[in-house]
Amino acid sequence: MSATQTAVPTLAEGDRMDREEFHRRYLLRPDLHHVELIEGVVCFMPMPISWKDHADPQTFMITWVGVYRSRHDDVAGGVSASVFLDGRNQPEPDALLFRQDRKLITADGYIGGAPDLVVEVANSSGSRDLREKKDAYERNGVREYIVWRVQDYAIDWFQLRNGRFERREPDADGIIESDVFPGLRLDVTKALEGDLAGVLAEVR
Repeated sequence: MSATQTAVPTLAEGDRMDREEFHRRYLLRPDLHHVELIEGVVCFMPMPISWKDHADPQTFMITWVGVYRSRHDDVAGGVSASVFLDGRNQPEPDALLFRQDRKLITADGYIGGAPDLVVEVANSSGSRDLREKKDAYERNGVREYIVWRVQDYAIDWFQLRNGRFERREPDADGIIESDVFPGLRLDVTKALEGDLAGVLAEVR
């Protein structure tokens, strides 16, 4: 290799490093998309991405949080944004919301800190979304965490209470409403049945 050439840094599934080194390498690899650092371990999003098992439920949740954001000027949101969670974690949640007054945006335009609400689409209860990633979100103070387990036909909503995630159950009408974002209501049954209009009708 000549003195003018620069080696392309490696970034492989299972590599271990801190968040700063991961971010440095990620920026130098424009060929890679949706790579995360979870608890100090590099994780790649499986490819190809299934419409049924990921893209469609993700669209549901993106639309749901997007409609809420459109009605609340004090709320910010995002899709697959890199989140500087801590020194060992840089996830890219499927959707997220945070209050504007928290001023989480870094000088270079990233999210620096824990969003108030995070949504992940997972294949099953065995996913890292309900293990390592859940632990990282909990430890860093994400206040509400929603996981859509597609293969299990289930949606889990976790609320941070006294530093620990506790599972919330729908009310008698099948709805869970955010404690952080009043009016952000999710009809779990309608979401699982693919009724997007019904889901959006519950957003206040």
